Amino acid sequence: MADGVRVGDNYLLLQCRQIRVGMKLANLLGRHAECEAVKQLLARAQAGRSGALVVRGEAGIGKTALVEYARDVAAPLGFRAEILAGAESETQFAFAGLHQLCGPLLDRAGALPEPQQAALGVAFGQRAGAAPDRFLVGLATLNLLAEVAEEGPLLCLVDDAQWLDQPSAQVLAFVARRVAAEQLALVFALRDHDGGDVRPFSGLPELRLDGLGETDAQALLAAAVPTPLDDGVRDRIIAESRGNPLALLELPRSTPPTQLAGGFELPDALSVPHRIEESFQRRSGSLPAETQLLLLVAAAEPTGEVALLWRAAAHLGIAREEAAPAEAAGLLEIDTRVRFRHPLVRSAVYRAATPPDHRRAHRALAAATDPQLDPDRRAWHRAQAVLGTDEEAAAELEQLADRARARGGWAAAAAFLQQAAELTPEPVDRTRRALVAAHAKHEAGAPESSLRLLTIAAAGPLDALQAARLKLLRAQVTFHTTRGSEVPGMLLDAARTLTPLDAALARETYLHALDAALVAGDSDRGVLEVAEAARAAPAPPGSPQPSDLLLDGLTKTLTGGYAAGAPRLRHALEAFRNSPPTDPEQDCQSDRWLRLAGRNAVAILDDELLYLLASRNVQLTREAGALTTLPDSLRFLSITSVLMGELARAGELATEATTITQATGGVQLRHAHIILSAWRGDQAETTALNALTAQDVAFSDESTEASFAQYAMAVLHNGLGNYPAAQDAAVRAFNSPELALSNLVHFELIESAARAGRPERAVEAMKQLCSRARASGTPWALGMAARSEALTSAGSAAEDQYLEAIAQLKHSRMGGYLARTHLVYGEWLRREGRRREAREQLRTAHELLSDMGAEAFAERAARELRATGEHPRKRAAQPTDALTAHELHIARLVATGATSREVGAQLFLSPRTIEAHLRSIFRKLGITSRRQLKELALPDWAGRG
Repeated sequence: MADGVRVGDNYLLLQCRQIRVGMKLANLLGRHAECEAVKQLLARAQAGRSGALVVRGEAGIGKTALVEYARDVAAPLGFRAEILAGAESETQFAFAGLHQLCGPLLDRAGALPEPQQAALGVAFGQRAGAAPDRFLVGLATLNLLAEVAEEGPLLCLVDDAQWLDQPSAQVLAFVARRVAAEQLALVFALRDHDGGDVRPFSGLPELRLDGLGETDAQALLAAAVPTPLDDGVRDRIIAESRGNPLALLELPRSTPPTQLAGGFELPDALSVPHRIEESFQRRSGSLPAETQLLLLVAAAEPTGEVALLWRAAAHLGIAREEAAPAEAAGLLEIDTRVRFRHPLVRSAVYRAATPPDHRRAHRALAAATDPQLDPDRRAWHRAQAVLGTDEEAAAELEQLADRARARGGWAAAAAFLQQAAELTPEPVDRTRRALVAAHAKHEAGAPESSLRLLTIAAAGPLDALQAARLKLLRAQVTFHTTRGSEVPGMLLDAARTLTPLDAALARETYLHALDAALVAGDSDRGVLEVAEAARAAPAPPGSPQPSDLLLDGLTKTLTGGYAAGAPRLRHALEAFRNSPPTDPEQDCQSDRWLRLAGRNAVAILDDELLYLLASRNVQLTREAGALTTLPDSLRFLSITSVLMGELARAGELATEATTITQATGGVQLRHAHIILSAWRGDQAETTALNALTAQDVAFSDESTEASFAQYAMAVLHNGLGNYPAAQDAAVRAFNSPELALSNLVHFELIESAARAGRPERAVEAMKQLCSRARASGTPWALGMAARSEALTSAGSAAEDQYLEAIAQLKHSRMGGYLARTHLVYGEWLRREGRRREAREQLRTAHELLSDMGAEAFAERAARELRATGEHPRKRAAQPTDALTAHELHIARLVATGATSREVGAQLFLSPRTIEAHLRSIFRKLGITSRRQLKELALPDWAGRG
């Protein structure tokens, strides 16, 4: 949608109705593009092609009118319309906006799967339970709206979206990105530059509203000002309003008649919205004192509940008749709800009031709010009424934060805790609350606020444990914001401080320090220093947990050598395998350590543990609905699938990770895609992704993300037969402590160095790999060691090692390396002049590599085959070749017998969207039913092993 679209006749028609201008003027106004955009959105939704539209613009530009126009146009088309209006004072109440939108629809919640019902129930405070992942709430909301849309088209209108509470905004933006085939339309109207967080809606289709053109502005101004205006005055008003419709309506009403007759105000530095707000302040300020106080009470309570307003007014001794002057002035109306003419009226009234009047209004609202039915809002109003400090109000806010956190509202909990700390009179309690608030701010993704609260907490008094926790939290915030090399040292300092105070937390902090040193790409010496320090970790306070065993195994491996540490690492990983967590809340907390365990399965070259841990990680994050961590789990399983030679599945998983990250607004990491493209032999894509990673300021040259890119370049160039370039990339990747520990770079360095005429470098890496393989003893380890020895040997010794490598790798899951071993053995045989035997190995390699989609390696095998005098057979086209990775993933799941609802729950899509994808899949495959899809014998990846 192009920027610069002007507000059209329908907006003006609505505004003209507000000021009782006749149809004659309305008919003079022509139609414009924004109304057509709304109509097109509704038409698509009516046809089952759902979508979303973000309407942006400054205050008063006509967003609300366009929202109302959408509702009016949708009504005769059979749409059910649900309207949500964000309120500035509601931003601290988790899921308040979402509840306002979904409340009337909850009679359909029974059709949702139980985990989704539970997520909504907990989020809305209707049932107890562990705090749900906000994106599981998003999936539940998506399916709830889809269920309602099955009965008829549904229009969701969200006005003042910049003031939604953070969880509601994130969930609704998630839904807007996932809708596809429903009779559902979503319209978000949000204000520019108002201080609200509009990032969740970035990237959605957008319509920008600018000011009116001069002709329409003149027509509207003529309707707003009944007295004749001379040309100069009219031109000055139009110029200073800058085409803002609300300004054209409101500024003349607050301007003295003498100025209208002889000139307008001198220009000032205020923006148009601020000028409009000032006009509302002047208008409300001319009202009787009791009316002004009643307006303030209404502005301080955004629910619009009439009975609550009258109870608060009675508490202040204000008669109901005092509302009449405000209604006559056009500032608000009271019928079934309390409605301000415009959100700027509410903000103008509230900002113009004095602090004592603020406290009076909130005190009255607290007294008028039922403590049994709405304890949260009562506690919030009480807190706003406090002058100075108040322990009772602070304690209530702390309880309010606990309830918000239980619903998954970390941002709300953080805000309540911060205010509780500010209201706390006793320094000891203030320090404790500030520390808890800082943790909540960190969990809510507000690192700057977290650090500010840590500064407050640091003023003390702090006991020893609090001081240690403060160090730990400061290190965690720094790690997430900078990934700097100083973080492992900060974590070590925290771990040492925690050692005599909390052994379990100290051990977890040591493990975090090791993880940070590996991920941040610190030097070998830096990682070793952290590992040496971690040897001082206290003993576990009880029976060792899997994470305790992992800490011991990593520490021993890094300080005592691979042979000494590998058995301990294996013991730790087996503990993770044998002790699956059962508490969903614990699953989320342990997810980081399960991923670290999987990464260390690569370090000990145990393909069975690698596959099991990577698969379990995805399973647990799916079951927990933890969409914030699921992409990382999917990316790791994607890389695991690449190594296994299952490139098609790897593509499905990487695509799903990208799709979910786009929907949740997370940071896109490229390593799964670049490793997959390298194994596929896609030179253009691999090179482009590597360049993007190199240019990304978020990743240093030493970071694991950058090292993965170099590893991928080594794979790519080995596939292309460009061995010097492969060796250079492998050497650079070898600088990563994590990749050097994982052994993956060893494989590429040995092959490239041996083929590039650098046998001494290949032998050095081979000896280290063989030593590790003997300590590991798995078929994958022994097979790759034999392969590496063969690459650096000659004569019968080389042949024996090639045969040993193939025999071992056949007993592992690592199909990708098995195929590549057939390739290098075939190449060796051809160079030995044994063409017939070479053809057999090269033919096998070509078929395996072609089938898995490793095109560069397959072409390398084809070149060698041609050199033996045999022309390789082209891979037969498969029915599924026409499917995208996303469609193939859906097809595979449906082929297992899963219903559209089950597939949608796994992929975070609605059932109707799955059905739409199935129609495309059926068309591409030339089939008409699920039964035929099953008969295509698509690979059941999930059932392997």
